[in-house]
Amino acid sequence: MADTPAKVPPDSEAGTVAVPARTAPVASKVAETPWLVNVWSRIKEHKLVQWTLAYAAFAFVTLHAATLVSDALEWPHVIVRALTLILMIGLPIAPILAWYHGVRALRRGSVAELILIILLLVIAGALLWRSPHPAAEKARIETAIPPVFESAKPEISAPSFNPPAHSIAVLPFVNMSGDAKQEYFSDGISEELLNSLSRLSDLEVVARTSSFSFKGQNVDVSTIAHKLNVGAVLEGSVRRAGNTVRITAQLINGVTGFHMWSQTYDRTLTDTLKVQTEVATSVAQQLEGKLVGDEAAKIEVGGTKNQEAYDAYLRGAQRASSSHQTADVRAELAEYDRAIALDPDYAAAYAGRAVALTWIGFETARLDLREQIRKDAITAARRAVALAPEFGEAHQALAWTILNGGSLDFAGAAREYEQAQALAPGSAKVQGNFAYFAAAMGHSGPALTAARRAVSLDPQSSWSHLQLYHAFYFARRYAEAQAAIEDARALNPGSDYIDESLARLLLASGKFEQARQLCESPATPMDEDYRRWYLAEAYHALGRREEAEDELKKSQALDGDSGAYSYATVLAQMGDAPGALQWLNKAVQVHDPLLQLLKVDWQLDPIRNEPRFKAIVAQMNFPP
Repeated sequence: MADTPAKVPPDSEAGTVAVPARTAPVASKVAETPWLVNVWSRIKEHKLVQWTLAYAAFAFVTLHAATLVSDALEWPHVIVRALTLILMIGLPIAPILAWYHGVRALRRGSVAELILIILLLVIAGALLWRSPHPAAEKARIETAIPPVFESAKPEISAPSFNPPAHSIAVLPFVNMSGDAKQEYFSDGISEELLNSLSRLSDLEVVARTSSFSFKGQNVDVSTIAHKLNVGAVLEGSVRRAGNTVRITAQLINGVTGFHMWSQTYDRTLTDTLKVQTEVATSVAQQLEGKLVGDEAAKIEVGGTKNQEAYDAYLRGAQRASSSHQTADVRAELAEYDRAIALDPDYAAAYAGRAVALTWIGFETARLDLREQIRKDAITAARRAVALAPEFGEAHQALAWTILNGGSLDFAGAAREYEQAQALAPGSAKVQGNFAYFAAAMGHSGPALTAARRAVSLDPQSSWSHLQLYHAFYFARRYAEAQAAIEDARALNPGSDYIDESLARLLLASGKFEQARQLCESPATPMDEDYRRWYLAEAYHALGRREEAEDELKKSQALDGDSGAYSYATVLAQMGDAPGALQWLNKAVQVHDPLLQLLKVDWQLDPIRNEPRFKAIVAQMNFPP
């Protein structure tokens, strides 16, 4: 047994030193094998697969256990997040360690290797820690976006857009006739469609001024719907040639942009009125508005079956929408008179005539002639009501003529406005004019309700914002009146009436120096009569009495008795109670339309307790 050679342990260091000679041929064979096989052999030799799988299993179990413990103990999420990052960093390190230390587990890591691995862990961990969580990154990006970019998103996607049910805007139909002189015809058909639809109680129809504000602009339907806050938009075209006309209409959903309905009508001119009724009926049905019995009859109320009369009326309506300059109003009146001559039972033409005459009366200095014009206006308005008692615009015309024509029958005007409100609740004109009347009568609650309704029906009209201004102004809510008149001024810069209203507001607010500057500026568009009256008040308040009296004398010399009420207000502010009451008496004698403001005019406060003032108020026919 002593001769038996000692066995060498296969894993001992001696095995690495004394290699039997017979192993040489094996090494030669390995060297001759392909390189891919050689690499795979070394991977198996270093146990890379086993180490990697073992580490992955360990990481999975560790992370799952940590998640369960974290949920049970309500640890902060950052703990699980940190552990996840550490385990992810360890995944590539496991095979690296296996490569260096996987052969018989005899090698040990050196101090330099340990330091290098620790540094790599620290650097990688820091980088991964600073890498934000996807949800946190998304929230950070959304928070960092300035608000201005939010408004740049298409309005159609805004969740806040929720227009009223059955709301619609009628855009001006495009004139396809090739003749610019036919513009009145296409515009007129659009406006008559709008008016017909507004008489239906189930529909909310945006008024002409706002709908027509987009005329000639390349604005998409969705943008228009958002600006006007409507759920549908009606647009179309008119082609007139000789005695024939082609009308194309299409209804578009303002929310989705999809077509809801479209139709083309080829008719003779004498059938144009029938087309208007057919279009209005189809639109109402598409919007699911009730259209039975009396509702259907409202579409044609106040109209005519005479095509030539209708054509003349459309020409007059176009003039009415352009301006209130005397020449334009007289041309408007001539068209209404022609329409009435062609159809003596045309209620809408009589209503238009009444309003046009009242405007002419405003510009007439001769009191005897003004009185005759007033009587003619009221006669025309009463004729319109008699021809079409269910025509809300006729009652509105009569109320407006009574109020502004100088009849001083304020109770009568109240009755007519009540009828107009009931028959045409969707008319911005009816709502706005009633708002002014109610505010002047001292009924601020109904006035504000109607004024806000007018703004919602005609948001792009400076006129509707002016009615809201009046409601606040007569209620002496001057800060809110200031906001309303600024909205009106933004929509219609350069309007003389708006600047006159602003001057009144500045005086009422005690901003006399600002009022003076506004009135003295040659750049301020303002009627010269109002300029002198307001300057007189501003000068007096600023202690410039001689200049104030000079402005008043100029006005009295130029206007005579027609400015009686305004002289009274200036003298009341100057402290001349006898003079103010004397001119108020004259105002009653000449039927000054401004007497409607007696109950609410702050300028008359200095004489409000005078017995004579109270007697004048008592003799006015104010509604209760």
